[in-house]
Amino acid sequence: MKNIRNFSIIAHIDHGKSTLADRIISETRAVSAREMRDQLLDGMDIERERGITIKAQSVRLNYQKDGEIYILNLIDTPGHVDFSHEVSKSLISSEGALLVVDASQGVQAQTIANCHLAIENGMEILPVINKIDLPGSNVARVKNEIENILAIDCSNANLVSAKNGIGIKELLDTIVDRVPMPKGDKNGIAKALIYDSWFDNYLGALALIRVFDGRVSKGQKIVVMATDKRHEIVNLYYPNPIRNIATDTIETGEIGIVALGIKTVSDVRVGDTITDARAPAKEPVTRYHEAKSYVFAGLYPIDSEQFEPLRDALEKLKMNDSSINFTPESSTALGFGFRVGFLGLLHMDVIRERLEREFNMELVVTAPSVTYEIKTTRGETLLVSNPSGFPDQGSIAQVLEPFVRATIIAPSEFVGNMIALLNSKRGVQERMEYVGADRVMLIYAVPLNEIISDFYDKLKSLSKGYASLDYEPIEYRAGNLIKLDILVAGEAVDALSLIVDRSKAESRGRELIAKMKEMIDRQLFEVAIQASIGSKVIARETIKAVGKNVTAKCYGGDITRKRKLLEKQKEGKKRMKALGKVAIPQEAFLAALKIGD
Repeated sequence: MKNIRNFSIIAHIDHGKSTLADRIISETRAVSAREMRDQLLDGMDIERERGITIKAQSVRLNYQKDGEIYILNLIDTPGHVDFSHEVSKSLISSEGALLVVDASQGVQAQTIANCHLAIENGMEILPVINKIDLPGSNVARVKNEIENILAIDCSNANLVSAKNGIGIKELLDTIVDRVPMPKGDKNGIAKALIYDSWFDNYLGALALIRVFDGRVSKGQKIVVMATDKRHEIVNLYYPNPIRNIATDTIETGEIGIVALGIKTVSDVRVGDTITDARAPAKEPVTRYHEAKSYVFAGLYPIDSEQFEPLRDALEKLKMNDSSINFTPESSTALGFGFRVGFLGLLHMDVIRERLEREFNMELVVTAPSVTYEIKTTRGETLLVSNPSGFPDQGSIAQVLEPFVRATIIAPSEFVGNMIALLNSKRGVQERMEYVGADRVMLIYAVPLNEIISDFYDKLKSLSKGYASLDYEPIEYRAGNLIKLDILVAGEAVDALSLIVDRSKAESRGRELIAKMKEMIDRQLFEVAIQASIGSKVIARETIKAVGKNVTAKCYGGDITRKRKLLEKQKEGKKRMKALGKVAIPQEAFLAALKIGD
């Protein structure tokens, strides 16, 4: 155990975590030069194309220092706020954390959030200043920010360039010297934490574990504590990005992969504890918490016959991403589909793209919503995540909406723009302070419903891309919220319904139907698009009918012939208006996402 070092890499998005992980793997020669590639630990195509890490990845490395071999268990974590649960579960399994900060950008919002997670877990934090070779780097300023904002001593901070391999060996020496060895009873009752799980087509459900006491062995009977289900360990592996290394035993302080020969990941949930079935531990490593969904949206197949294939695709996807949850629902406009819970807007976009790519699904995605707590006049409390489930206004006593604490760091020249944006999103200022000489940190309480719309796009636009955002849920607060319905040709399209603040209902309704007018094709009959609150119409747009010259073939003759044809056309258009159906394109549903204030 004295030669084992378990550490995670944490940072704001785009500060170079994955590149640093690549250089560490190269330096320790865990992968041959022929098999090495950029973003080695990012296994999904979407991760590689977008340049982001979605799932935390682990690798076991060997490193020689002063004639001794050390085992380094590295965990590369995501940087985006939507995947902060991936960071928190990884930190539980580590004794140390490399806090990577871009030498040109300095401390950002997610840097602060991830650092606080590491501090709460009592970890040894090693500041690493990356990209020191960039022309815009300012190491002295970044050191000062880390010390003033995060209260971490930077006198011995490692200065590296992950892209060019500068300072990597010195960083590995620092990890060996400063990251504490793992603690635990090698001869105690077997107790291991599951900090990731996924599904393999050949091996079934796999669990990535960190052993805290005792050992787990091939053929051992184990019990998963939260579900109280018993299994036998079929195979054990040490994680490697190219090919996992088979082993018979995983000892205290080590990480490894457990294959139990089962077909469902729900039996090996992240955060649960594995222990010996014959002599089980009394307490788990940590209390089990499922990843909580904050954003909900409807997923509907364009072809109604694809409903069951969509269910199968979601079930298979859940095997690789336990953080999503889904329930069947139906819509009068879209037919049968699923209400799916996500961790955030980026997570929703990733899942949608994976369904389309990996399972060839053609989907309609409704505007995202959050969970509201509604107190009715009868004294009942309802949790509503779908606008179609919003009760009549007359039966509502109070509506509570989830708030988040948003931390924004931006150059001081944009502080006016940031405050105006936050005020327009019903934000309440909690704190404002200067970070260094030219940057400001704003902390606001903001309704989550405002964050998941177009907030991030506007934040980047108003700050020319320099602002960073992090947020965490805090509480439910009372709001003056109503349901905004959209009617097309006199029929309410439930999938386009929104829950909005009353003061914004009219402007949101006008903007949405104006966009829909541009997106819906003209029909042979006049189509009215309306926004309404209950029975009160607050905005209307009309799509004019396509004109057809029915008298084109009438050459000469009595005028009554032309009049008869025109009257017949008029009657036909009346019947069409009563019976005709309007096809609503996917862009119209996405328009609810992009409307401004």
